[in-house]
Amino acid sequence: MSDLPGTIRTRRSAASSSLRVARPPLGVAALGILTLGLVVLQAACGGGGSDGAAADSTASPLTAAQRSQLHLVTVEPDTFRPSVTTTGTVDFDGDRSTQVMAPISGPVSRVLVSLGARVSRGQPLAVVASPDFASAVADYRKGVAEAANARRIADMDRKLYAIDAIARQEMQTAETEADAAEADRDAALQTLVSLGVDSASLAAVRRGGSIDPAGGVIRAPLSGVVVERLITPGQLLQAGGTPCFTVADLSRVWVQADVFDTNLPNVQAGDSAEIRPTNGSSVYGGRVDVVGAEVNPDTRATSVRVVARNPGAGLKRGMYVRVTILGARPRAGLLVPSSAVLRDEDNLPFVFVADGDGGYHRQLVQLGQEVGDRREIASGLEPGQRVVAEGALFLQFAEAQ
Repeated sequence: MSDLPGTIRTRRSAASSSLRVARPPLGVAALGILTLGLVVLQAACGGGGSDGAAADSTASPLTAAQRSQLHLVTVEPDTFRPSVTTTGTVDFDGDRSTQVMAPISGPVSRVLVSLGARVSRGQPLAVVASPDFASAVADYRKGVAEAANARRIADMDRKLYAIDAIARQEMQTAETEADAAEADRDAALQTLVSLGVDSASLAAVRRGGSIDPAGGVIRAPLSGVVVERLITPGQLLQAGGTPCFTVADLSRVWVQADVFDTNLPNVQAGDSAEIRPTNGSSVYGGRVDVVGAEVNPDTRATSVRVVARNPGAGLKRGMYVRVTILGARPRAGLLVPSSAVLRDEDNLPFVFVADGDGGYHRQLVQLGQEVGDRREIASGLEPGQRVVAEGALFLQFAEAQ
């Protein structure tokens, strides 16, 4: 029988084979029955071949409504930018966030900011009552006085040496002592700065005035938001060992994404990226900053760091996101709609290709890059072929009947 438009055919060739066995002669009646049976069988199968190979054909007709749902596209070469879609995790920008350590030992007197507060660089975060602070102020005052006195003596000895009133060695000794006293003064000053003493208080100390005796001040090292508050009033701090706050600039974050070996050649530093939270529809722009130098032995993936803009602080630390990295260099290839690609019982990708007589057949393909809502066909199709872009599931279902 003739094939109907909108039918699916699967073909397979079977090599004919014969085995001759000695049989007794058939009677005329038996021979007639056998001949009639062969004729009926040949008619049921749609005729026989004459080339020694039988072509088996099975047809599954579609209804008119199903055929109306089929949409075909012609496969043509196209230029595209390869993209890689993967998952990632949001983290604070390490260049714009820091953990604030206690600069001085002692109990916390006051905490001046709350969690989530926006602070500027140098702003006081907490006050620590410590005898070390009073000792540092005293050392600085002593250093200022000793440096001034040593310099006065050195200047006087220089004048005396000019009129041959003292030996040269005595003048040089006085100069060395003045330099040492000034170095001690500067070291005491740096100690006060590390304890959070501001410039106004330092100027007061130089003039011999008093400063706030409350203690050392923990200050914000950069502008941002207090994302962690780790201390409470009365808590005993250890200088250089107790973390007190975490301050981060949330206008920019890092996204750590995993890229597998097959996609790694399409990812380079500087490529643009799009970040989509799994729980929302917002899209955040970013750029690939670093491509890792090693492969994780457990996941066989390479870590790629994306720097993303974060307006409104919608990206939170620890959030899982979907990352699409857009390659910078365009290339040519065959693209078909993603809806055209199906999977067979062995999970192999295939498409339905239109035949010239209105039928369709399966064609196994090898997939390449995902480009938006299209897929690259690395092999299996030729330009000019027509594939089913929409309604391919109808064909797959009809084929299974």
